Amino acid sequence: MNGTNCLSENKPLYVRRMFASIARRYDLLNAMLSFGRDGSWRRFAIAQIESVPNGKILDLATGTGRIALLAAERNPASTVVGVDFCPEMLVIAKEGADKGRAGERITLMQGDALRLPFPDNTFDCLTIGFALRNVTSIASLFLEMARVTKPGGKMVSLELTRPSLRILETLHKLYIKIIIRCVGGLISGKWDAYTYLPQSILEFPSPREVQGVMEVAGWRKIEIHRLTFGAATVETGIKG
Repeated sequence: MNGTNCLSENKPLYVRRMFASIARRYDLLNAMLSFGRDGSWRRFAIAQIESVPNGKILDLATGTGRIALLAAERNPASTVVGVDFCPEMLVIAKEGADKGRAGERITLMQGDALRLPFPDNTFDCLTIGFALRNVTSIASLFLEMARVTKPGGKMVSLELTRPSLRILETLHKLYIKIIIRCVGGLISGKWDAYTYLPQSILEFPSPREVQGVMEVAGWRKIEIHRLTFGAATVETGIKG
């Protein structure tokens, strides 16, 4: 099945199967293909969270749990819930939590980011990393995120994006379409996954466009942080 045709079938099913197929290689390839910058991007995202004393933090699309573990380590008095729809990813996240210093304060569960099993106004803070591109509707996602966040609570999103400078955008597009596809496909053996993932970056809305969607969903005081010449972007917002 060709990754570029994934939208011709049920996208959530396609994406879940895709991540299941690359789960064991996911962190390795992220590090390789970002030249090791993915770790610093995650740390920057978590640094946007002020101390959440005795609070609750939700990490959506937690994947292998890297952001959830960083959040737990940074906020030693808080509990963290990591939600992902791919059980194969959650297995790896559980392995990492068991090894981490703050793993005992992390609860992992399978769930749909667009239909979260939590009451309104549950969490003090919400994080999401590298996942906006994989949902069927970012408008619905931001609404659901706002629903489960307490008034005044903070949301932090980390996403892969395109550089704003034209010369860098051209080089980035070549890197995305050729290097990432070939290296990712060769190492993982999953060419469809590393056809879909680069294309999803190229087709994703700009940070300013995402900001507009966030505002409609009720997020305020939005800040945009472009990292590594715009290859990644952290956006934060406060629930109004």
